[in-house]
Amino acid sequence: MLRVVGREEEPFWVVVDEAGNEVEAIAGYLRYVATRGFSRHTVRAYAYDLLAFWRWLEATDKEVQEVTTQDLLGYIEWEKRRENPQRPGRNVYRLEDGRAGGVAVTTINRRLAAIHGFYEHLLRIDPESMPRNPVPHGQVSRAWAVAPYGLLGHIRRRVTRSELRLKAPQRLPRSLSPAEVERLVGSFRTLRDKAIALLMLYGGLRSSELLSLQMEDLDLPGGRVRVWGKGGRERVVPMDADALRLVQRYILYERPESEEPQIFLAAKGPHRGRPLMPAGLRRIFRYHRLRSGVPAGNPHRLRHTYATNLAQAGVDAHVLRDLMGHAHIESSLVYIHLTAQHLREEYDRALQRVKVGEQHGGE
Repeated sequence: MLRVVGREEEPFWVVVDEAGNEVEAIAGYLRYVATRGFSRHTVRAYAYDLLAFWRWLEATDKEVQEVTTQDLLGYIEWEKRRENPQRPGRNVYRLEDGRAGGVAVTTINRRLAAIHGFYEHLLRIDPESMPRNPVPHGQVSRAWAVAPYGLLGHIRRRVTRSELRLKAPQRLPRSLSPAEVERLVGSFRTLRDKAIALLMLYGGLRSSELLSLQMEDLDLPGGRVRVWGKGGRERVVPMDADALRLVQRYILYERPESEEPQIFLAAKGPHRGRPLMPAGLRRIFRYHRLRSGVPAGNPHRLRHTYATNLAQAGVDAHVLRDLMGHAHIESSLVYIHLTAQHLREEYDRALQRVKVGEQHGGE
C-alpha cells in the first residue's frame, strides 16, 4: 500500500511502497518543488495529491507515460465516486442513492493542478518520454496586472485554469458568532492553546504561519508580529495586547526548555520540546470543538472571523489584503461582500421592528 512519509532532507515528504522504497518519479518532482523554495507544507500537499493519482494508476493498471486527457476524465470520475473517509462537506459529490462519495470539488481541482505540474516536470527533464502534458491548460491571454510585477506588468502573460477543472460552488466564508468564539476560546485551558487561539482570532494567522512563528518574530513593545505567509511573503501584523501578553506568559511559565526557535512546542509525550506540528494543532482543535460544542471551531474559521470583523468595522479592502496576507485583492473582497450581506440582514431586522411598531400604533 502506497503511503506518504516525512523526513528531514529534501524532499521533505516522499511516497513509498509497501517495502519502504521511494516512488522515484514522485520523489524527483517533490525534490524539484522543494529546491524552488516551496515550504514543507506545500511539498506535503503535492505528495498527498500525487499519492491519490498513483493509487488510481495502480487501480486501473496504467503507466504514467500512457495517460491521456480522456484517461484523466476517468480519474475525475474515480475521485468523485470512491469512498470518502471524512465527514462529507457541502461541496462533496453525492452519489445517485444519496450517499456521500468521493472528495471535495476543490480537492479534485487541486490534485489536477499537482498532476499538471508533475507532467510538466517530466516533459522538462525527458521530452522524449511522452508526447504532451495530458492535463490541458486553458488559453493564454494577456491582461493588465498590478504591482509587484513592475513597469511591464501590464503585458504579463496570464494563463487560465485547466479545461478539466470542475466548477466549484461559490460560498462566502462563514465566521463564528461572538457566543461561539466565547465558548471555543473559553474551553482552552493551557497558556499555549489560549495564545494560539487568540493569535488566530486577533491576527488572522494561518495555521502554517502560526506554527512557523519564531522568538525573533515577536515585537512585544511595538505590539506587532512578523509573519511569513504563502510563497515566502513577509508581513507585519499589528496584534492585540492581550494576545501578546498571553504569548509572553506562555514563553515564561509553560514553554518547555528547548533549543528550537519556534515559539509553540509540543508540551508532552516523546516529542516534548519539539515544534508543534500541523497534526498536533488539528488534534487540539478537534478536542476543543467537542468540548465547547462548536463544531465549526477550526483554525481557519478563526481567521475568517478576524477578517469578517475587520470588514464590518469598515477596514479598506487594500488594508484587509495586507493584513490577511492575500496575494490578490479578490480574496479580500469576499469579506466586503459578506459585510454587505450582514448589513442587509440588519436592515431587514430593523425594518421588521418598524413595521411591528406601525401595526401597534395603528391599533
